[in-house]
Amino acid sequence: MNLKLTEVDSPVGRIVVVESPDGVCALEFDAHRDRLEKTLRKRFGDAPVRQQGTTDTAARLRRYLGGRLDALDSIRVDTGGTPFQRQVWAALRAIPAGETRSYAEMARAVGRPSAVRAVARANATNPVSIIVPCHRVVRSDGGIGGYGGGVSRKRWLLKHEGCLLM
Repeated sequence: MNLKLTEVDSPVGRIVVVESPDGVCALEFDAHRDRLEKTLRKRFGDAPVRQQGTTDTAARLRRYLGGRLDALDSIRVDTGGTPFQRQVWAALRAIPAGETRSYAEMARAVGRPSAVRAVARANATNPVSIIVPCHRVVRSDGGIGGYGGGVSRKRWLLKHEGCLLM
């Protein structure tokens, strides 16, 4: 299996996108490339990763960053993960751009209202951030919460989508 890697510049740092034959399998900020490499090794072993020029996914990501908030909606993803994680990640993709949900609301959305911490953990291990929009999940008290790419990036993404006014 060959994996394709593309890099996209953004206002919050370079974004690295990796695609398998089945879809985007990883999206990470360049500042966290070590985490990306660890994730790819764990899932794909020594599969070669080849640098690509512009891909359709990279073009769509650029459109999203330019203000077309729906540009990522139909991108195929190949997240791997457990059945529960995949269920949470699918529910994340159902959150429209410009809206947020709390971790408790997400737990209810997947039919596990008492599994707030498990939902938060699935959110934290999302391998395809931005496309699987874990940044749209906030704390029940309205606080922004954490983000694997860094809280400042989460704040920028939410502001970019019109969810955050500050």
